[in-house]
Amino acid sequence: MTERITAEQFHAADGVADWRVLGEGACAWFRTGSFAAGLRLIRAIGELPGPDDHRPDVDLRSDGVLVRLVTLTADHYGLTRRDLDLARAISAVARELGVPGEPSGVQSVQVTVDALDLPTVTTFWRALLGYAYRAGSPEDLVDPHGRGPAFWFQRMDAPRPQRNRMHVDVWVPYDVAEARIAAALAAGGRLVTDAHAPSFWVLADPEGNEACVGTVGGKAV
Repeated sequence: MTERITAEQFHAADGVADWRVLGEGACAWFRTGSFAAGLRLIRAIGELPGPDDHRPDVDLRSDGVLVRLVTLTADHYGLTRRDLDLARAISAVARELGVPGEPSGVQSVQVTVDALDLPTVTTFWRALLGYAYRAGSPEDLVDPHGRGPAFWFQRMDAPRPQRNRMHVDVWVPYDVAEARIAAALAAGGRLVTDAHAPSFWVLADPEGNEACVGTVGGKAV
């Protein structure tokens, strides 16, 4: 089923406690404890029924497996009902294998660049990084191999020489955002604004370099 759903609808559903929506996709980290156990989990995921054009992104590490679900079509980039169904099925096979999900183990990092002339600036970064435009967006560059962070280009109306024009966006689970922010502040950072919380907070390091901490799903933390 390709019915679109929101992050709020995803989080409110049963059977997806292992998952958190970060950006447009849903992510889960399953702590396997070993490479061999991770391979068993991936094999089980690969055997789940479903169309070949809608399989999860899977990252195998020595101590766990990261799984990301997102629907990508010509006119949609985000979550659909079949992502929800697949998330439930993946969590079910993980439970059968005795592999716990750790929602706090997921995050997504994006680099944001402020630009006056988006086409010329994005063309440069696309060539430098070897990235591609994300489907349906001339302002987003993504690693075609799915390894590096996304780059997003934000249009400026006028130069802002008093501020850095590049910053990092860190998407974290809604239920760990406040702890992450507290840790950053304790490490010497400062809060620039929380006017948009709990969607996102703007922080700065001791020298004024900014970063945004974002959540998805509309849940208060």
